[in-house]
Amino acid sequence: MTQPTPEDRSDPNAIDVALMFRAGKGDQAAFQELVERHQQAVVGTVAKMLGNASEAEDISQQVFIRLWKSAARYTPTAKFTTYLFTITRNLVFNETRKRQRRKTHSLDEQEDDWHKQLAEPEEGQPDVQMLQGELRSAVDAAIASLPEKQRLAVVLRRYEQMPYEEIAEVLELTVSAVKSQLFRARTTLRELLERFLEE
Repeated sequence: MTQPTPEDRSDPNAIDVALMFRAGKGDQAAFQELVERHQQAVVGTVAKMLGNASEAEDISQQVFIRLWKSAARYTPTAKFTTYLFTITRNLVFNETRKRQRRKTHSLDEQEDDWHKQLAEPEEGQPDVQMLQGELRSAVDAAIASLPEKQRLAVVLRRYEQMPYEEIAEVLELTVSAVKSQLFRARTTLRELLERFLEE
């Protein structure tokens, strides 16, 4: 793939690739623009994967440090976001495995973290607000309980609206395997959230 021409500038991927090429030549302003374009998506994905907002900031910072360090070697063989979320996947999965080895983060602790992030119910509609908060917490905890590949597939599909083909590249799976992961994840989530679905 060649460096984008000025006519490509309306294409978000072409803009990202052009910025990455400039970052690879040491252009810090171009890299800062890349960070601003994708920081929210990366932080949101990491937070949903790890269930901890403060850790999400740290891991996301590591993602962009790795991106900066790799800029000079970058070759756009896939969409830029595929490259970015592959780095994100590696760091998140590494962190998940560290946690499993340390066994210091139980599902109960993850649920506590999610509860702390929920907004307080507004006055006037306490019942509705409480139910929405409870549902949000239950959804987050249910997603957090999924195996890591299923969890990332759900987060990328549901929250980032990423196409199956790109999720497949990020997870290094076939498209049919991604669909299978998502089907199993949805089945599990439906069972875990059955009480809310009935209501």
